[in-house]
Amino acid sequence: MSHGRRLSPRAVCLSRDLFHFVSELSCTLENAEFPAYCFMMDYTVSMFLNTLTPKFYVALTGTSSLISGLILIFEWWYFRKYGTSFIEQVSVSHLRPLLGGVDNNSSNNSNSSNGDSDSNRQSVSECKVWRNPLNLFRGAEYNRYTWVTGREPLTYYDMNLSAQDHQTFFTCDSDHLRPADAIMQKAWRERNPQARISAAHEALEINEIRSRVEVPLIASSTIWEIKLLPKCATAYILLAEEEATTIAEAEKLFKQALKAGDGCYRRSQQLQHHGSQYEAQHRRDTNVLVYIKRRLAMCARRLGRTREAVKMMRDLMKEFPLLSMFNIHENLLEALLELQAYADVQAVLAKYDDISLPKSATICYTAALLKARAVSDKFSPEAASRRGLSTAEMNAVEAIHRAVEFNPHVPKYLLEMKSLILPPEHILKRGDSEAIAYAFFHLAHWKRVEGALNLLHCTWEGTFRMIPYPLEKGHLFYPYPICTETADRELLPSFHEVSVYPKKELPFFILFTAGLCSFTAMLALLTHQFPELMGVFAKAMIDIFCSAEFRDWNCKSIFMRVEDELDIPPAPQSQHFQN
Repeated sequence: MSHGRRLSPRAVCLSRDLFHFVSELSCTLENAEFPAYCFMMDYTVSMFLNTLTPKFYVALTGTSSLISGLILIFEWWYFRKYGTSFIEQVSVSHLRPLLGGVDNNSSNNSNSSNGDSDSNRQSVSECKVWRNPLNLFRGAEYNRYTWVTGREPLTYYDMNLSAQDHQTFFTCDSDHLRPADAIMQKAWRERNPQARISAAHEALEINEIRSRVEVPLIASSTIWEIKLLPKCATAYILLAEEEATTIAEAEKLFKQALKAGDGCYRRSQQLQHHGSQYEAQHRRDTNVLVYIKRRLAMCARRLGRTREAVKMMRDLMKEFPLLSMFNIHENLLEALLELQAYADVQAVLAKYDDISLPKSATICYTAALLKARAVSDKFSPEAASRRGLSTAEMNAVEAIHRAVEFNPHVPKYLLEMKSLILPPEHILKRGDSEAIAYAFFHLAHWKRVEGALNLLHCTWEGTFRMIPYPLEKGHLFYPYPICTETADRELLPSFHEVSVYPKKELPFFILFTAGLCSFTAMLALLTHQFPELMGVFAKAMIDIFCSAEFRDWNCKSIFMRVEDELDIPPAPQSQHFQN
């Protein structure tokens, strides 16, 4: 068996069907009797060739070279943008049905469906887009980047996912009963940032107007209740996220949101068992309160009050232990690493690095960092090659291999082989977006541990020897999902070059068009320099191809020989070529 490049299943099926089509056509032409037609064709071709001038051959080869060059440029652009060959995609989608090709996989679906169902479900879950637990503040950080560089760090797809998250977390079916919440329900759907900010200010003004109007009209007992009526917490959240231009301003707005959200949470907590409507309100108020406290902890972390941030995160995890969708433990791990509290980091990992919980780059690479820290300061590749790896060094190398297998894009950012950009608001686990989000916050922690990056540099590429075909079979995790490149291109801005794993080989049709372009360009150059000689050569080649000896050549034996070499199964009898 050949050890060259492996063709994709679609290319193999297409080549097989095309081979069967040409084979049947050749057999039909071989059995037909058309000597008179061939004689007339030879005479017509000879008369036509005698009228051609060298300029015709120059124009022919030059045009062929130009067309093949344009095809090559388009194929290369399409491959860089979409990761596949345009010619192969069109051929598989449109030409194979015309050639009567049948996918072999369809006949085996009934046998393999049960065996592949688990892997398919895992692939779907791994390609799920997750909220980035360390996402930046849109007004104080993302917008400031846009003002300085003129580039948009967030894609429309990413912001649209954030809008969907906000509608899920911060709204419920009973919002229409409260005017401020009804306004915010529409605000989260707005695409224009200024329209959202204006709606948030309008929601805050409504409560003030209501209190001023209703105070003189009601009893004194109710006056006290309305005066204590909290303002709209979600409006403060939107202003803190998008209008505040500094982290300090965002923190002030989040503190006001906390005062309003805590009051709503306590009231809905008392009424949550009175019906489904109250239960939905309590669930919404819980999400709002957790979000506010988590962002306040992140503000404290940004402003340098790391110990305060750690305390807030711990209290939040104790108060709401079941809300794992916010992944607060990843914020806690980053803050503890900043404090160099490695024993506390290990305790958090012992709780969350469990086989039953979904993994993340933060979990895997933090575990690798802790094990590398024990040996990295004394690690030397030369000494390790002479004496072998110790038990601690072996554990560190295995942890690095485990982390690299989970997300192979991270080492290039930690080793500064690729430039970092601002992380998106959503990430794809095991993808380039997750690698950027992790390295953006954790690169400083790796640099702080002496020798950790050196150990990573010496060992990370050894992971790929254990998983030669990562899309088919993994070592410690499921096979690497094939959907990461497409999703990352949607999540990451266009000025960033998306990291692709495994690195794709150039499709056959790009290599074919490159060879065709080079060959026709060479012919055009030779024809331009030696027109007479190339004209004689072209007429001689055409005479050879049109000669009787060439027509009588037994093509069927050649097809059978190629069929044996490629181990192509016999084609079904086609009705189009039956006599």
